Amino acid sequence: MNSQLAKKTKVLIVDDQALAKGYMKYSLEELGFSDITYVDKINLALTAIRNKRYDLIICSYNLKREQDGYYFYDEIKTNGELPLSTAFVFISADTNSDLVQSIIELQPDDFLAKPFTVKDLDRRLGRVLARKAALHDIYLAIEVNQYEKALSQVELFLATPKNAEFFPIALKIKGEMLTASGQFQQAKEFYLAVLKVQTFTWAQLGLVNSYLRLDEDESAEKLVLRLAFKPTSQLAAYDLLTALQIKQNDFDTALECVLMATEISPRSIRRHKTAMDLSRITHDYETQFDAAKKIVRFAKNSIHDKPENYLNVARSGIDYAMTTDADDTDRLIRQAKEYVRQLKQAFPKAEMDEQLQVINARIYYLNDEKDNALSLLEQLNEDNWDNDSVDSLLDKAKIFHDLGLHERSQSVLEQIENRCKSGTEQGEIFLHYIHQEKEEKSNIKQSSKELNNNAVNYYQKGDLDNALETFTQAFTLMPKSTSISLNLLQVIALKASKLGLNSTSSMLLRKCIKNIENNKLTEEQQERYHKIRLTLDEAR
Repeated sequence: MNSQLAKKTKVLIVDDQALAKGYMKYSLEELGFSDITYVDKINLALTAIRNKRYDLIICSYNLKREQDGYYFYDEIKTNGELPLSTAFVFISADTNSDLVQSIIELQPDDFLAKPFTVKDLDRRLGRVLARKAALHDIYLAIEVNQYEKALSQVELFLATPKNAEFFPIALKIKGEMLTASGQFQQAKEFYLAVLKVQTFTWAQLGLVNSYLRLDEDESAEKLVLRLAFKPTSQLAAYDLLTALQIKQNDFDTALECVLMATEISPRSIRRHKTAMDLSRITHDYETQFDAAKKIVRFAKNSIHDKPENYLNVARSGIDYAMTTDADDTDRLIRQAKEYVRQLKQAFPKAEMDEQLQVINARIYYLNDEKDNALSLLEQLNEDNWDNDSVDSLLDKAKIFHDLGLHERSQSVLEQIENRCKSGTEQGEIFLHYIHQEKEEKSNIKQSSKELNNNAVNYYQKGDLDNALETFTQAFTLMPKSTSISLNLLQVIALKASKLGLNSTSSMLLRKCIKNIENNKLTEEQQERYHKIRLTLDEAR
C-alpha cells in the first residue's frame, strides 16, 4: 500500500459487528489509514455520505440490525450518491450462491470474504485505490456529465504507456462515454474493434446496446441470446432482452425475460417492479399479484420498505380476484386483507385511510355489494388527490369504472397520464399501460366480472352474436383465463359450424388455443376442450 495514498484516503466503515470493527480498525491503521469513520447503521451511513465525500467505503454485506448492505449500495448508486471516484468494497463471511450472484450484478469495486489478513487487505485495497487515483480526473468529468471531456481524457490516458495496467477499464469507460454522448455508430465500431482483439463481456454487452440504439434489433438479438447462456453476463443479457422486447411491443416475451432474471437474482426490487408493470399490460393478474408480494418480501427491513408496497399487494389481489372463479375470489380477498393487516402492523402511523376505503369499496363490489361500495366512494375527498401516488389514483379509476362512473374513471386516468408525462414517478412501461387502460375502459364499459356473466347469459339464450362480442371483450381483459378462453372458443366453434371462420375469428381461435394449451386443465375442462376441437374439425 502506498503510505501517502493511504494517509490522504477518507474511509467510511459500515459494520454492526464490534469484533469486525475492531479488527478492521487495527488492519487499516497498520496500513497507514488515519481518516476513518465508523457507523453501524444504514441511516447513519447515508447521513455520513451526504455530509462528507469519502474516497473509500467498506461495507458489510449483511447488517443484522436493519437494512443490509445490498440495498444501501443499490440506493446510493441509483440516487447518484456514490461518486465514481469513490471506491466501494463489500465484506462478508457468507459466500453462498445468492450473494455471489448479487455481487456479480451490483459490480462493486471489490468483494472481500471474511476472514482476511492485513496482507489481503493491503493487496486488494491497494489495487482498488490505485485504479481510482489513476482514473480520478476522468471520473470527475463523468460525475458532472461532461462526457466529451471524459472521452478526451480517456484518449490521453490510453496514449500513456505507464497506464497500461488500467487500459481494460479505460477502454470500457470509452465505450460508455461514446454511448452516453449519443455517438452510437462510433460506439458500435469501437466495440467491434475491441472484440477483434479480445472478447470482453463488457464489450459484447456494449455492442448489444449500440445495436439497440441504432435499431439493428436482429443483430442485437443474435448476440444477446448467446450472452444469456454465460453466467457472468446472464443478468445483463436478460435486461437487454427485456428492453429489446419492450421496444418491439412484445410485452409477453419481455415479461418472460424479466421473470427469468428474477429467478436468478430474486432480491432486485427494480426487476420485480418491471415484472409488475409488464404483467399489467399483458393482463397477467396472477404474475402481477406474485410480483407485488415479492416486492414486499424482499423490501422488508430495507430502504425500499414502504406502505405502498403492501397496498399494491392488496390491489393486485383484487385485480386477480376480479378475473377468477368464486372459490379463488374468497381466497384472494382474504390474502388482500392480510396484507392490509401487515401494513397496519409495520406502519402504525401511516395515514392510509382513503386508500383503504378504495380497497374496501373494491372488495364490496366483488361481493356484489354495490351500494356499500358507492357509499365509501362518496366519502372520498378529491381535494387531496394531487398528493396521491399514481397507484392510488389507478385504484380509484378502476372502482369508478366498475361501478359505471365512466367519466370519473377516464378523468382520473388522464390525471395519471399527465403526471407520468411531466414527472419521473413512473417509466415508459407504466405510461404505455395507462394509455392501454384508457382505451380499454373507453371501449369496454363493463367490468371483467360483468362481462363473463353477461356473455354466459347471451350464450344460454342462444344469442351467439352478442355472446361472441362480449366473450371477446372479456378475453381482451382476461387473456390468461382458461375458462374465458374455453367459453370464447366454444362460441367461435358453434358459429364456425354454421357460417365458417372469418379472419378475425381465426385469429381469436389461435389465441384461445395457445392459452388453453399453455395451462393445466381440469378433467372437466380437458373433456370440454376435446369436444370443442371436434366441432371445429367438422366445421373446417
